[in-house]
Amino acid sequence: MSFVRFVKLRCLAGNARPGPALGQALGPLGINMAEFCKQFNERTESVYEKDILLSIRLSAMSDRSFTFDVRSPPTSYLIKRVVGLEKGPAQPNPDAPVAYITPEAVYEIAKIKQQDEMRWHLPLEGIARSVVGTCGTMGVAVREANDA
Repeated sequence: MSFVRFVKLRCLAGNARPGPALGQALGPLGINMAEFCKQFNERTESVYEKDILLSIRLSAMSDRSFTFDVRSPPTSYLIKRVVGLEKGPAQPNPDAPVAYITPEAVYEIAKIKQQDEMRWHLPLEGIARSVVGTCGTMGVAVREANDA
């Protein structure tokens, strides 16, 4: 059993189903999609709110076995949920933001992101700055709730 490669996926918590999206990623590696979906749904349905988009890093082995790590939702997904956007603007304009987010919400998102295996050692402030940067690229401005 030797390592073949990593695959990055995104699936809804507790709601992974065999289909074209998973088939294109897992099929060439010979991984049983139904088995992956079963394991993923079992692992995520009790831990995460249903239908939250999660990032997955799957390690494929030569004997068609696999392991996977479930990571927190993408930062842009969390920002869109907080501010109520369905999608960001095609051309974000810093002079005319499409939505606003509070610093408290930025830190809540940073706390969620800090739980990831690869970010546990990073300071919360640094992760929050990264979230603010993502907000900027999405056309979302950070300001206090009572600011006009």
